[in-house]
Amino acid sequence: MKNTLRAALAALAAPLALDLRVRRSQQPLTDIWQELPVARRGATLLGLSLRPRQMAAFGLEPMSTAAELLAYPFQLVRLGAYWRLMEPSPGAFVYDELDRLVELAEQTGKQIILAVGAVKTFGYPEFFAPDFYQAGAFREGTLVRAAQQPHLLEAANRFVTRVVERYRDRRAVIAWQVEHEALDPLGMEHSWRLAEDFVVHEIDAVRAADPTRPVLLNGFLANSTLAAATQWLRTRDQDDSLAGAQRLGDLVGVDYYPRLALFRLGRCSLYLDGSHTPWQQWRRRRLAEAVQAQGRQLLVSEGQAEPWEALTTPPNPQRAAMASCLPEHLITTYNQWLEPGALGNGHLFAYLFWGAEYWVQRRLSGDGRYLAAFRRIVLQE
Repeated sequence: MKNTLRAALAALAAPLALDLRVRRSQQPLTDIWQELPVARRGATLLGLSLRPRQMAAFGLEPMSTAAELLAYPFQLVRLGAYWRLMEPSPGAFVYDELDRLVELAEQTGKQIILAVGAVKTFGYPEFFAPDFYQAGAFREGTLVRAAQQPHLLEAANRFVTRVVERYRDRRAVIAWQVEHEALDPLGMEHSWRLAEDFVVHEIDAVRAADPTRPVLLNGFLANSTLAAATQWLRTRDQDDSLAGAQRLGDLVGVDYYPRLALFRLGRCSLYLDGSHTPWQQWRRRRLAEAVQAQGRQLLVSEGQAEPWEALTTPPNPQRAAMASCLPEHLITTYNQWLEPGALGNGHLFAYLFWGAEYWVQRRLSGDGRYLAAFRRIVLQE
């Protein structure tokens, strides 16, 4: 019995040890990003997500920052409809900010994926249901089911329908995203989850309002043995968002963060990074081939391009960069999906970088490397 237990622990410890890295949290700035090869995108669309709230948190003016980023020569941008902000009181809708972002994207020739929510939308804190519709629906450790929360579901369907109806005549909009990591818990802070039947009702509402465009669902692809095991334990009763996306979506989005900090150890941090292991390479290839075999399209909806440290707001050190995302990581993470043979027989519809607001903050702080690395990729230099 003891030998069996030891063998089981050893089997778990071996891959976990490969995923763990202790690194000095702040790394010296280098110009390695200039020397790395950049994989050719081929027919894959390149783009990014814009987060006005994150811009404001960094002290950036949202519209001028959006205009600066949209001036780069990429093809696709993801915008979000934030329910709490767009319906500040029951039945009163405010579209001004989203209207301006859509117009800016159109003026620069970008195609748009519009995330309509309703409950969850990309960008911290990811939860945007107005207080006056919650009515105790989000109890920890429970599934938010359609039959048990008819008032919330009705309001959510009304919101996504209004958003789709407002923007469905804009030719630049090519897809609607429903929820954000729809079936997963809200980070490690909460344990409630949307039930699949709740999400299906929202998808049906979007398709009823616009049957012509595809629906995107996205999910988190765990980057390590520990992250995968944790994700499975928390979602095993109805599968995780990535599995749900393959069942329910026309487009399957992958949120991919190869390096993330678990906790700080003085000047160092303990990081999870199993992205280069054969197992992770196999998972990416298997996912791409499976999605293609299902007749769906795969995209990286969030490709890590800003630090994921043991803090909510990414640090912005002077004359240094954070180990979880150095400027060269914009290129190496992108290459993991686009280099020849990386996805086997699969194909990537689009690759969206995550963290563009951080790049602008870094430039204003004297470090233009992140933006320059992005420019190398979109210009295929």
